[in-house]
Amino acid sequence: MNEMNAIYGLFPDPGSAQRAFNVLERAESELGFTGADIAVLSGEPYEDYGFGQRDNVTRMPWIAALGGLIGGLSCWGFVAFTQKSYPMISGGMHLVTKWPNGIITYELTMLGAILATLFTLLITARIPDWRGRELYDPAISNGKILIGVINPPGSARAELGMRLRAAGAEVVKEFGK
Repeated sequence: MNEMNAIYGLFPDPGSAQRAFNVLERAESELGFTGADIAVLSGEPYEDYGFGQRDNVTRMPWIAALGGLIGGLSCWGFVAFTQKSYPMISGGMHLVTKWPNGIITYELTMLGAILATLFTLLITARIPDWRGRELYDPAISNGKILIGVINPPGSARAELGMRLRAAGAEVVKEFGK
């Protein structure tokens, strides 16, 4: 596993963090990193700013629907299989009935959707973080916003530090070098 290193700035307000984010986006090709290498961490969501709009596309609703569909279909099949495997004398009525089986199927459909949502949330939130990316600064808990670059080219570190300071960083730090 490669050791992660980063250079980042801590910003006091979302306006200066947005300036830094814009500076880093413009410097991608010039300094040799990609947009996926830009790290943004904050203690609260800033949805009105461009840096807060990153990673907002999610497939979670579709995965929840798929989990519900799989849960419902597997439940219906299991209940029908069980009723046919252990037939009871029903006085000429159907062995596999729709309404009573529908109640059980509904419950396991919801269970499938909930479990799929929970697992998707844990995976997308990187809990637990299997890759060992632990970029964090305690100042984030005190309202600061971290904007930086993960694994920047060695030749670009000094330039990145200058650009982060020029954008309004209170302090520029290096992580894991």
